[in-house]
Amino acid sequence: MSELHRDSICIHGGHEIDSSGSRAVPIYQTTSYVFSDSDHAASLFALEKEGNIYSRITNPTTAVLEKRMAQLNGGVGALAVASGQSAIMLALLNILQAGDEVVSADNLYGGTRTLFQYTFKRMGITVKFADSGNMDSFKKLITDKTRAVYAESIGNPKLDVVELDTLADIAHAAGVPLILDNTVSPYILDPFAWGVDIAVYSATKFLGGHGNSIGGILVDSGKFNWDNGKFPLISEDDPGYHNKNFLKEFGNMAYILKARVNLLRDMGPAMSPFNAFLILQGMETLHIRMQRHCENALKVAAFLSNHENVEWVNYPGLPSGSQFIKAKRYLKEGFGAIIGFGIKGGYEAAVKFIDSVSLFSHVANIGDVRSLVIHPASTTHQQLTKEEKQTSGVTDDFIRLSIGIENIDDIINDLDQALGVI
Repeated sequence: MSELHRDSICIHGGHEIDSSGSRAVPIYQTTSYVFSDSDHAASLFALEKEGNIYSRITNPTTAVLEKRMAQLNGGVGALAVASGQSAIMLALLNILQAGDEVVSADNLYGGTRTLFQYTFKRMGITVKFADSGNMDSFKKLITDKTRAVYAESIGNPKLDVVELDTLADIAHAAGVPLILDNTVSPYILDPFAWGVDIAVYSATKFLGGHGNSIGGILVDSGKFNWDNGKFPLISEDDPGYHNKNFLKEFGNMAYILKARVNLLRDMGPAMSPFNAFLILQGMETLHIRMQRHCENALKVAAFLSNHENVEWVNYPGLPSGSQFIKAKRYLKEGFGAIIGFGIKGGYEAAVKFIDSVSLFSHVANIGDVRSLVIHPASTTHQQLTKEEKQTSGVTDDFIRLSIGIENIDDIINDLDQALGVI
């Protein structure tokens, strides 16, 4: 078969019909796998042959998802794990040790911020936060201890678009990879085309798309040089595998393989095969859903911009917005589904608005086929200080919308009636 286009990869990527003849990807709901003989078992454990040992490490259903995501992103390999948070954690711990540092954008999802600021600190890892809108601030924070630069493609919920190629150049000049959370912009943003080295996703969101399964994925571009003296966890002999040197033996697959056979094996955040199946089902319509998400969101942003009870609207696709030029450059298939707006009346009005919607669901999630709403200041970013909320773009009047794929008139009518109540 000739090389597939990206929309076809969403449907067929990574899947070869097995002996059952099943057209859909089968669910291999098993913990373990039978070895043909003792030599076969020994060779699998020694990483001398490819194959399945235990579903914490590999599973045939999950493998299809991993191959599909690697193909869609143009990477050399991928690893599916239990959640988006797991993907972020493994992507970084795969190269970090106590004493190492990370320079991260400050416009992060609240859970990522607390992981970096508190949990990593207990491990002896320091994360420094740069101004997401000022590329020079990243440069100033990089030291000889820096081992990665981290950012989100579109800040959640700040909705500012990262200057990917500029940030990649900054990271690479320091000899470290750029790791990007591309959760809010799968398909519409091609991270590796702009110099990103590792992409992470919460598959819970747009990839699955139906709010029914938790999962995360990290994808390796295979382009970063790990043999520059900064990454002994990748480049040096591994005592956990009889001093096997992954970089010499597996080349540009070393990073993603180490994440699997070291971290996933030892820490255990495995994705359920059933969740992998559901996320694969979602991916089959990803290209169509993202188009509808983006079309609806642009119309909603225009509606809100002209509403008397709305103070401000933040959406990358608005030509009048500060992010439009960057969004136009990096986002090729639309501007995403997430909208932020400030409601007149502040905190009390925001709460009243949320309690008045009917089509929109008030949930702590994004990327569903259904339209969703939340007040981040009192929920997802509640644990942050006032200053941290401000750098993340969270104010008391801020409401975040995740626009679904319902009929646009129904979406706007619900927003209109709820805004009319305040």
